[in-house]
Amino acid sequence: MSVAAQVGLFAGGALLGGGVAYLAQRSSAKPVAVPAAPVAPVAPAAPAALTAPAAPAAPAPSTPLSDALLLSGNPGPVDQLLQHQGYVSSYDRRLRHPNWTAEHLTAASIARRPGPDGANRANSMFTEDARVPELFRSTNAAYFRSGYDRGHMVPAADVKSSQAAMNETFLLSNIAPQVGPGMNRDYWAHTEDFVRRLTAKFDDLYVFTIPLYLPRQTSDGKWRVSYEVIGSPPSVSVPTHFAKVILGTGLKASEGSLIAKAGLGSSPVALGAFVVPNSMIPDTAPLRSFEANALGQEAV
Repeated sequence: MSVAAQVGLFAGGALLGGGVAYLAQRSSAKPVAVPAAPVAPVAPAAPAALTAPAAPAAPAPSTPLSDALLLSGNPGPVDQLLQHQGYVSSYDRRLRHPNWTAEHLTAASIARRPGPDGANRANSMFTEDARVPELFRSTNAAYFRSGYDRGHMVPAADVKSSQAAMNETFLLSNIAPQVGPGMNRDYWAHTEDFVRRLTAKFDDLYVFTIPLYLPRQTSDGKWRVSYEVIGSPPSVSVPTHFAKVILGTGLKASEGSLIAKAGLGSSPVALGAFVVPNSMIPDTAPLRSFEANALGQEAV
């Protein structure tokens, strides 16, 4: 199987297992003082080789009852696949932010184009995505005076091939509510920069960003998922955490200790996964303290 095909298989496991990976963090990770309640523990998963998925099941045949109840078709989807010049994403119409985003980065792709055709984020504006039905769109009004930033899942600095491509990162279908100081404007931005700098070490980077909703232990000892919803009326959900999963191929130099080596066919690759809380994080917090088990995550 080709490296590209196996990267796609990894992406599926990475995106589906983002929350589980955080719950199965390595025992050697040191805690960081951030304002977040404890997260439910889950037994770590053992690393597993990437394998081809089973053939998709055939759709269920229609019945007289289903034909009668679904005269206008399937009432969905909740998840909407969106394709762009610089990335691919899945938009959640219920939560009104991405389920996940996927990018392919190289040193050339993130280089700023010279001349008047170069992309400049000063020329971009946050805009509703007209491909999403109006009833399910995220809007600028929902963020107004909400106390949250409009946080890019695919950062504008990752997409510099053209102004039009960069503008697509400002579509609100690529945005999720993030705490501003100490998160979107600081620690999260530093993490995005760390990812871009990895293009100097790898020929190709595949980057997946996943908003998460993780359980917290409440005063009665039980674990619950609780989150804020912004807008009037409330419409856009606020994730409790965000995951960044990185797969690098074509190693140019030592990848450092934050990315774990793995095998992908005959090509060496490196995997890394980090889950950070949607809260103020001190700049002194090491990124390793948010490291998740990327290999175990794919197995889940």
